[in-house]
Parts: sequence; C-alpha cells; structure tokens
Amino acid sequence: QKIMTGHDNGLITIALTEADDIERERRRLEMGEPYRTLLGHFRHEVGHYFWDALVRDGGRLEPCRAVFGDDSIDYGEALQRHYAEGAPADWQQHFVSAYATTHPWEDFAETWAHYLHIVDTLEMAFEFGMEVHPSADRTGGLSARVAFDPYTADKCDALVAAWLPFTFAMNSVNRAMGLRDLYPFILSPGVIAKLGFIHGLVRRVAKATTQGEQ
Repeated sequence: QKIMTGHDNGLITIALTEADDIERERRRLEMGEPYRTLLGHFRHEVGHYFWDALVRDGGRLEPCRAVFGDDSIDYGEALQRHYAEGAPADWQQHFVSAYATTHPWEDFAETWAHYLHIVDTLEMAFEFGMEVHPSADRTGGLSARVAFDPYTADKCDALVAAWLPFTFAMNSVNRAMGLRDLYPFILSPGVIAKLGFIHGLVRRVAKATTQGEQ
C-alpha cells in the first residue's frame, strides 16, 4: 500500500519519497516553496491532530473560527480551488505560507508547525545562551537576549520579540555562507495573532495539567 504524508487521529505518516533529498528539493522547487523538510511535514501533520484535540474536542471551535475562518467549508473543493488558482496575491498579509490559504484546517496546521519551529529553535538558543546585539542597531529593534524557556513563556509577545531579531541575524549568517535563509517567512501582524491563539491553547492545557497534578 502506498503511504502518503498525512494524519489519522494522531497516527502521522510521512511519504518515503520525502526522505530523498533530491526528490524533496525537486518538489520544493516545483511547488515554489521556500522551505520543505521532514520535520516541517511532521509538525504540520501533528497540527491537524491538535486541532482535533484542543479546538474541536477542547471547546474552542468558535474562538478558533474567529481567528482562522470557518472550517465547515468543503475541504475537497477548497483544495481543488487552491491547486487550480493558487494563493491570493496578498496572502503574506494574513497567512504564514501560501498553502495555509487553502482551508482553515491547513492554516491552523501550518501556523502550528511554525509555532513549534519558533519554540523549539528558541529553546536551543536559550540553552546556548545566545544573544543578538548588532553594532548597527540604533533603536534596539534588532537586539534580543533569549534568556527564558520558551516552553513556559506566558505571553506569545515574548516569543515574537526574541524570534524576529534572532532569525534576522541567523538569516544574515546563512547568506554569508551562500545558504538559504534559516527562516524564509514573514510574520505579519495577522500571523502573529494566529500564533498567539495557538500559544494560548497550549498554555491553557499546560496550566490545567499543572493544577491537576497539584
């Protein structure tokens, strides 16, 4: 049986062809994607599961729809429309990726994947005690000190405030080596609001779990 990349109530599968560097790069270029990795696939598919667990079954459906849109629209039709017409011209103002424009489910899963990218990478920066203080920074907007554990941060604002300067620096370092940007995406205010919603879901469950243990 041919296994595709997907999810089924928490069972995550990744197509074996995605483990082939050449094939994965071919697909990335063919689809005009700035980023395509096995880890990215896994985090995206996990996002679908947590939509079920934290949104649908967690009583957060209406608040989620207010942020991501009405998920009751036909998914199959939305998928066909996306592949036939592509993403809207202004998609970067509201979505973290072109594929996120397909359907609210995909928007949530894509944003969830980026949330995990951000939290996990900042945790690594935290463990290494990394700081960013560019000599050319006159206002402090490009400076950051990752001096907190992002997994326990109460506010999403703290994650974003550290993430933007950090990725600006890392992207610049990569370019100095002739490599692609570490994080080739734009976080618009609309996307940041979506990340904030997901952070709220995660912290809500974390706090409930901690209180239950006490």
